[in-house]
Amino acid sequence: MRSLRIAAIALGAQALSGCVTPVGPVQVTRFHTGDLSQLGRGTIAVEPAPGSDAGSLEWQTYRGAVMHELVKIGYTEAAPGSGAQVALMRVARSTYQPDRGSGPVSVGVGGSTGSYGSGVGVGVGIDLSPKPKALVDTELAVSIRERTSSKVLWEGRAGFTVGSGSPLATTGLAAPKMAQALFQGFPGNSGETIEVR
Repeated sequence: MRSLRIAAIALGAQALSGCVTPVGPVQVTRFHTGDLSQLGRGTIAVEPAPGSDAGSLEWQTYRGAVMHELVKIGYTEAAPGSGAQVALMRVARSTYQPDRGSGPVSVGVGGSTGSYGSGVGVGVGIDLSPKPKALVDTELAVSIRERTSSKVLWEGRAGFTVGSGSPLATTGLAAPKMAQALFQGFPGNSGETIEVR
């Protein structure tokens, strides 16, 4: 009976480890002013950048993930429309089908000559590999500004591409990982692009 319990615990741990999906490299680029004294302090609200669909569940999920990271770096959450600073956020997601790289059928012609005869051959190759899966490209962009003057204090964007079948193609898993990558080592080196794994 004891060995059965140990096996069940081991199986449960293995199942849980299978749920942790590493994010694949996330490309992160950040820019900021020379004066960093206003960053990471005071009140801030996350609001939609122009053209964002703030009513979507996806946008709301990313808003929550970004606010979580802003609080971790020292900000206090403010209600929308208030706060000394505003974080304007945009999320863009697109799906595309990659090319196979070559056509499904290829034809080759070869010839040879020599003392034992000559010959010409034709070969036909058929690519039986499956069609590549669709890829999902996601980008998260945040611009932190002074609310009264609209002066930009910090901007950053993070993006990654995964297969459409990946768990990270869904908003629920991608949002916290993207936000965490974007604010890792905040404010970061201005103008530098890094990969966060």
